[in-house]
Amino acid sequence: MAKLQVNKPEQQQFKLVPKIINGGIAGVIGVSVVFPLDLVKTRLQNQVIGPNGQKMYSSMLDCFKKTYHAEGYFGMYKGSGVNILLITPEKAIKLTANDTFRHLLSTGPGEPLPLVREMIAGGSAGACQIVITTPMELLKIQMQDAGRVAAAAKSEGKTVLKQSGLSLAKSIFKKKGILGFYQGTGATALRDVTFSVIYFPLFARLNNLGPKREDGSSVFWCSFLSGCAAGSAAALTVNPFDVIKTRLQAINKAPGEPTYNGVLDCIGKTLKNEGPTAFFKGGACRMIVIAPLFGIAQTVYYLGVAERLLGFN
Repeated sequence: MAKLQVNKPEQQQFKLVPKIINGGIAGVIGVSVVFPLDLVKTRLQNQVIGPNGQKMYSSMLDCFKKTYHAEGYFGMYKGSGVNILLITPEKAIKLTANDTFRHLLSTGPGEPLPLVREMIAGGSAGACQIVITTPMELLKIQMQDAGRVAAAAKSEGKTVLKQSGLSLAKSIFKKKGILGFYQGTGATALRDVTFSVIYFPLFARLNNLGPKREDGSSVFWCSFLSGCAAGSAAALTVNPFDVIKTRLQAINKAPGEPTYNGVLDCIGKTLKNEGPTAFFKGGACRMIVIAPLFGIAQTVYYLGVAERLLGFN
């Protein structure tokens, strides 16, 4: 991961602005590209196998086909408005915080950061982002999973009222206040901190293996491939935490689906009802989502798009 090029305090503040903008641009582009796959991932993780072994979706492709057939092209982007709105501060916090912590933990100018310090910096960045990630994911998951819940209810002769992102947010706030948006915070922290502990050190090492430009910055394809590889590896590793988080944040359940009282209860019921493989539901889908998302994010970040737009270079 690139370090903040800092010699004076005022330089650090000056450089912080384009880094935040880069994170936002990267997040919006990445989410727009991979959102349909993220929706499929959410539905696969939330579906529970019925008493006779029946499943609404048999695979990632089957879920994609059924969702597209039932809800159309724009149905694949349910919840994208919330995600795009909040992904800018989320990605800006994550990428900028990692650079900042790496700078603070640096052992000296030009010195490589030890692995343990890289992990601390990454984990700290992951912890910082959950203030945005938790409410963003909570709202997004309700919107993404609405079609699956409605289809399951319809098969039982019931109906589920449609809600917009705004009406859903108002309903949550009215019932539980601001804390209602932080349902599943513990599971979100487990996922995001662990992900960042793995992702950032792995990305930095992979990226350092590639060629550099004259100014010492990384080339386009190296940053992209490093982000893809590191993102995929970290995504698969933390997928069990993502399954738990997704289920804890699903407010509306399909008929017959269990409710959970915290992380440990969710782990216990999932193991008992579905076995250990349930924790890797949507794993391949999540890897496909995260790889280009972080590949694009790191590329935009390293190319210095904001610096060029603002004339900082």
